[in-house]
Amino acid sequence: MQAESLVPLLLITAAILLFGNRCQNNAWAERLVVAGLTVVILRYLNWRLVETVLPVGIFSVTGLFIWTVFIIEILVWLDTALLYAYMLRRTNRTPEADKHETRLRGTTPLDLPEVDIFIATYNEPAEVLEKTIFGAMELDWPQAKLNVWVLDDGRRGWLQRMSKRLGVGYLTRADNAHAKAGNINAAVPLTSAPFFLVLDADFIPQRDFLYRAMGFFEDPKIGIVQIPHNFFNPDPMQASLNLSKVMPDDQRFFFETIMPGRDGYDCAFCCGSNGIVRRSALEEIGNKLPCSSITEDMLLTLALKRKGYITRYLDERLAFGLAPENINAFFIQRARWARGAIQIMFLREGPFGGPGLKWYERLFFLPLHWITQSFGATFAMVTPVIFLLTGMPPLVNASTDTVMSFQLPAVVAAIAAVRHFAPGKYHPLARMALNVLQAFRLLPVVAVTLLKPHGHAFKVTPKGSEGTEIQDTATVAICLMLCGLMTAGLVINSSFNLQIVASSHLMSVVALWLAVNMVVLLLVAKIAITPQSLRSEVRFELNEPVVLRTEGGEQVVGKCHDISLNGIQVEVHACCSCLPEPGGWIGVDVAQVGVVPALLQRVFEGEGGSLRAGLSFVLPAAEELAEPLEETSPECTAEAEDVAQLRRRLILKLFTKDRVRKFDGQDDWRIGVSMLKSIVASEKVANSDKNVSQDAAHPVVPDWLAEMVASFRTSFPPG
Repeated sequence: MQAESLVPLLLITAAILLFGNRCQNNAWAERLVVAGLTVVILRYLNWRLVETVLPVGIFSVTGLFIWTVFIIEILVWLDTALLYAYMLRRTNRTPEADKHETRLRGTTPLDLPEVDIFIATYNEPAEVLEKTIFGAMELDWPQAKLNVWVLDDGRRGWLQRMSKRLGVGYLTRADNAHAKAGNINAAVPLTSAPFFLVLDADFIPQRDFLYRAMGFFEDPKIGIVQIPHNFFNPDPMQASLNLSKVMPDDQRFFFETIMPGRDGYDCAFCCGSNGIVRRSALEEIGNKLPCSSITEDMLLTLALKRKGYITRYLDERLAFGLAPENINAFFIQRARWARGAIQIMFLREGPFGGPGLKWYERLFFLPLHWITQSFGATFAMVTPVIFLLTGMPPLVNASTDTVMSFQLPAVVAAIAAVRHFAPGKYHPLARMALNVLQAFRLLPVVAVTLLKPHGHAFKVTPKGSEGTEIQDTATVAICLMLCGLMTAGLVINSSFNLQIVASSHLMSVVALWLAVNMVVLLLVAKIAITPQSLRSEVRFELNEPVVLRTEGGEQVVGKCHDISLNGIQVEVHACCSCLPEPGGWIGVDVAQVGVVPALLQRVFEGEGGSLRAGLSFVLPAAEELAEPLEETSPECTAEAEDVAQLRRRLILKLFTKDRVRKFDGQDDWRIGVSMLKSIVASEKVANSDKNVSQDAAHPVVPDWLAEMVASFRTSFPPG
């Protein structure tokens, strides 16, 4: 390899080191970054086309393979160009939201607009729905102007009873036509508020949601205000690779980089949940959501856009939901998104149909990402295998020198630019693994939908106890098979007598390519096996004092380490001797909640010689909210209500305040090392934190503790 071939790569590396951090948040500097990147990529594509593709005729097996690889690569670069266009126009609507909130809070409550809250549900269990209902009921907005509606497409009697007991509206319909869109459309004519907020069954709004978002409707051109999706549990990649403490979930890049960029072009779109819709705008398109695609949210944005209405995007953490809890739920969700986006491309209401859209708006609403990701990631994995086992090259007239001079600088520059625009949200190795993970399962979905866009069933993402499958054996098998073929290809071509590849000067580049691919494939195989967790509720880190109260009247002041609806871990002084034996009763006094009855499960040594006590809360299960209170025993009824209110206040404390870790910096080395370690590390199964109320024998709270619960009644404070 000649030294001159390294000059472009060295220049790009020097530019990254010298100017990388200095150009952030500077519009002109960012434009220069994109301009420089464009030069590097065009230089590469010129070499790629003129030197490595055009010399080969397309009418041969080798030529067809080379041209196919090149066309897919062009589509990937086009998708990348759109990404850079978004990143140049990122918006920050928080200052506007601050002004709107100040104005709204200074408005007389009677003058604030009425808002309907639609909680759309189909088969989600009670433990998922109760949190969303409580969160909606506690929204900081005049109660006379707030209507909470449960839209039940599952026609479940227990949910109707729960809604009645909690004092919220309940609506259902005779069939499930058009899935979620049909569910909402059935509710629209039965309600009347000028605005409605749509929440998926698992999305819990923060208390200030409406005061932060409603002010944007002061502009009559705003038809929808969309809030990002944030999650309080790890996604399959975070869970399988044990990355939840070092890396954000995979949707942060979309919601915190791409959507703010689309908002800069007024091309943000409704994302289903967490969107507020202006009813009068909906009336202009027939007073119903479009039903021609399974992704009705994007179609709604396009329909309103053709009427002159904008979907405004506010990038704030105002609602938290459940990320897919296992790999099966993950694939169901992504397949629905991919299929729906591609369906829209073929519709009259889609980006190619009818007037009312600018040329770049039509381009931005193409499903290019789903198509390029599926084909691009798959070809990136199989191309070197085809080369090693058949001798068909993906390009001609290439050498180690030309690859180092043209291709590698373009790839490095492209990755560096994305990291520059999205610090802390884009991690190359994690993104490659995610793309390949999705590609293997989504490629058939994308291909079938391109050939047959319609006639596919709507599948709901399993949530809560509905999501049980924890591994995808097909993906694991594909990964291991490809790793085996890559190894076989290297072994065969390392033997002079068996060698298939004639271009031995490319073997060093191919070997590097295979090494990266094998690491990615092993990561994908690990992600495809979601670790089993015995915890039925998410745990939050919470650093605040709690008081443990015993039957003898002793009070032990401790510090909460983590907490969930099912239990708490408390750090106490090592000299503490008044705790009961495991299995004994304790009252846990939690701020803003009250005294929660609990059973001591275990005591173990913590950090610095302290003791940690693990306690299980004894609270009613969510399903008990669907059962009528006993009327024969007023004392039992009052006691049951006391404990039920504890569960409600605990939900509000944990889920209506932002307690999810933020990731503002970026440490690709740390994340990369953690990912590599996870390939060989064995998973630790968390201790069970199942609420003892879910056991067959529900323990009866002793009288002394029941009296303590009643005497420490508190109401959840506003704000």
